Amino acid sequence: MSDVIHLLPDSVANQIAAGEVIQRPASVIKELVENAIDAEATKIQIIVKGAGRTSIQIIDNGKGMSETDARMAFERHATSKITQASDLFHLTTMGFRGEALASIAAVAQVEVRTKQAQNELGVLIKIAGSKIERQESVSCSNGTSFLVKNLFFNVPARRKFLKSDDAEMRHIIAEVQRIVLVNPQIEFQLFNGDECIYDLPTSNERQRIVAVFGKKTRTITQQLVQIEASTELVSIFGFVGKPEFATKNANQFFFVNGRYMRHPYFHKSVMLAYEQLLQPNENPNYFIFMKVNPEAIDVNIHPTKTEIKFQDEREIFTILMVCVKEALGKFNVTPSIDFNTEGLIDMPVFPADHPIVPPTVKINHDYNPFKTSAATTQKPIRQDWEELYKGFLNEKESDINETPKQPQPLFQDTEGTSLTFFQYKNQYIFTAVKSGLMVIDQQRAIQRILFEELLNQIENQQSVSQKLLFPEVLELDAEDVIAFNQIKDKITLLGFDFEPFGKQTYSINGVPALLANESNIIEILMNLIADTKENHQFATEWKNMLALRLAKSSVKTTLAPLCQTEMSHLIDQLFACKNPNLTADGKKIVSIISLEELEKRF
Repeated sequence: MSDVIHLLPDSVANQIAAGEVIQRPASVIKELVENAIDAEATKIQIIVKGAGRTSIQIIDNGKGMSETDARMAFERHATSKITQASDLFHLTTMGFRGEALASIAAVAQVEVRTKQAQNELGVLIKIAGSKIERQESVSCSNGTSFLVKNLFFNVPARRKFLKSDDAEMRHIIAEVQRIVLVNPQIEFQLFNGDECIYDLPTSNERQRIVAVFGKKTRTITQQLVQIEASTELVSIFGFVGKPEFATKNANQFFFVNGRYMRHPYFHKSVMLAYEQLLQPNENPNYFIFMKVNPEAIDVNIHPTKTEIKFQDEREIFTILMVCVKEALGKFNVTPSIDFNTEGLIDMPVFPADHPIVPPTVKINHDYNPFKTSAATTQKPIRQDWEELYKGFLNEKESDINETPKQPQPLFQDTEGTSLTFFQYKNQYIFTAVKSGLMVIDQQRAIQRILFEELLNQIENQQSVSQKLLFPEVLELDAEDVIAFNQIKDKITLLGFDFEPFGKQTYSINGVPALLANESNIIEILMNLIADTKENHQFATEWKNMLALRLAKSSVKTTLAPLCQTEMSHLIDQLFACKNPNLTADGKKIVSIISLEELEKRF
């Protein structure tokens, strides 16, 4: 039998590595920008076309590479960061495994121009599918310029699985945000074609946060509370959002030693610090920077290096939670303790020279507890009772003379002429049916009715717009603009009227008539944008998504009492719906307590 095991060619091995490291255009940007940071660049330009499918260009003013290094950089596992295995536990740089450039060159057409400051000429190298096509000396600026074209040109299956241009651009912006927030000392520029998305000068952490997310809200700098702690295990610095500014679509970032990370365990620590301060489905903003001993973490457990293992995870969990709690309390964010003073004795305060007179005790030596006092024999006991219930008999006699009122049943049998409804806590409606007692969630019933009305308006394009007396201003960050572009043509079908009002800003001039009395129009639109980013099937389900979000937003949080006619009309509308039993997101509206269940309780 012949041998069956053989070594893979470098081109195939690089494509396999690219499957782990290079998942989409955003992955290319991450790897190349991290290399630029390691090269001590002070200015980095990122230029993408076609959401990275057509081309990605990264230009930096870093140290550059020699001709030999530029050629060696594209070899698999070629790196300047480590020389032995123990170096993996002392890492202070971003890239170190030597897979990025080899993986990119395996699935794209790459052109690199690089020059060191001490050299008169730089070098140009062109590679496509791991094959060197050209290498020569050229005149270029100090630093390095990478041009990556036609990503996945030789792997059509991978290219086919890329998302839409808007979705891929959102991934790119999210990746850039993770890099620029932790490197405020570096100047960054991000271009999407000819459009400048970010132009970020050098700054500090707070200024960089405002520059990146300030468009979403002009008061973001007032929403943040600074946190700081320094221990032997970890140094923590950053900012957390005040609870009143928490939203569904919050910005939450963890960084350790200058590297972005995902860490659900530490996220839980932050959320515990906000316990009982947030409404359901609301999340606080936070931007937390940690510094730990490189030997106490392992960044090599995931190909993208976003999952990091900590040696002292539990201790840091506690330190982080206490740090956030302390910051919230210091800035009077947490509610103050208000002890109940009702019923306490008012203690008088006397001046220091006021004489203190001790209380005196008087004793009645003639007191006899068995002697009947005159006060107790003054009136018969019967007379005391008569005085106590004076007027009661007269009222009772007048009540007897009146025509007795017939007791009204709480519910009538369904076989009768009509139904009687009972509302409990302004939230549930009870009524009798043949099979038992029917309970209806009032808020969910209204939500279901509005959902079907809105869905019908969208499908038939019969919505009515209500002009606003004072237009609202919607300010978005770069990532939200892309999501908003996906829905802006569609929400006009609901009655929204808006126009551009500067860069990444829109003026909301009209809203659906259904929302004319709503005061949280901006919040509703931001929730629509958040839904768009979270739901990957937006293109096919946008009608249901928009109708559901607006139906939820239109239902008041405080439910009003309803009269019999209103409850009857509401139930008639509910059972005219296509599915009266469930809301559009699958929550139960109607529940029936059977007669057998009721009998078991007695």
